[in-house]
Amino acid sequence: MSIGRNEVDTVAHLARIAVEDQAAEALVKDLNGILGLVDQLNAAQTEGVEPLSHPLDMVQRLRVDEVRESNQRAAFQAIAPEVEAGLYLVPRVVE
Repeated sequence: MSIGRNEVDTVAHLARIAVEDQAAEALVKDLNGILGLVDQLNAAQTEGVEPLSHPLDMVQRLRVDEVRESNQRAAFQAIAPEVEAGLYLVPRVVE
């Protein structure tokens, strides 16, 4: 399959994209290169190959879920402009 200048112009028009002449020629070349790669992939023999959800059959190592920092809420709220009942008070922005 190949794409010509007419197809590029049509798609550019439908997408409401302005494409200059030099850029259109470059797009034709690039898109034909991409379609050539797709044709190569389609030519690969995949008979009897089961689909994989992931190419690597590995398990991710998990770390232990533990607290590593101390609670510093009082220190942070000590420098806040306004605090009430452990909550930060901010100016109302929605009427």
